[in-house]
Amino acid sequence: MTANGRDTVLETENLAISFGSRELWSGVSVTVKSGQMAALTGPSGSGKSTLLNCIGILERPGTGAIRFDGRELTGMGPGAARRFRRDALGYLFQNYALVENATIAQNLGVALRARGRRGGDARRATAEALERVGLRGRERDRVNSLSGGEQQRVALARLLVKEPSIVLADEPTGALDRGNSEVVVKLLREMADAGACVVIATHDDWVRDQCDEVVAVDDYTG
Repeated sequence: MTANGRDTVLETENLAISFGSRELWSGVSVTVKSGQMAALTGPSGSGKSTLLNCIGILERPGTGAIRFDGRELTGMGPGAARRFRRDALGYLFQNYALVENATIAQNLGVALRARGRRGGDARRATAEALERVGLRGRERDRVNSLSGGEQQRVALARLLVKEPSIVLADEPTGALDRGNSEVVVKLLREMADAGACVVIATHDDWVRDQCDEVVAVDDYTG
């Protein structure tokens, strides 16, 4: 997750986005180094999730630039953007984005295949990730039989096996109790410690306080 032994850097420069005549935010400049967790904070409607989606190349800002390790992301075509998301990005969505009628192992298998890991190697990686999120031996459980906290842990395990360079988490503790929230933040910190750039959109002051950098998105709104 580092290049030639140096920190990789995720940065935005003077991002702005509008919807019709309404400018949501402008002048957003953020820098997150590998090994860091950054919190995007602000009230509902301030555009935290939109900024996270722009960083993840799911939405395109009106103006400004997004770079990772010096590579310009905002000008990527659809194919290049898909490959970058597949190879470098990991998402933790509010709705978990799991295949609900599939097993835990099948959900993790999508990320493992993207990494070229199959057979015994994939099974070992799955077992290790589930051990880390407290779901040891649950590979054959179907996602639709799990609680919300357990589904969030499966989504975290999927990130662990993917080993992304950038982790984007959208309100990852919004529907969780404190115990599950602590598990989520601990694992996000472990991914940062392993070299990822971690960006978390959150309204939770406790989550904010666990981060190295804080970006108040409402500071950039009109």
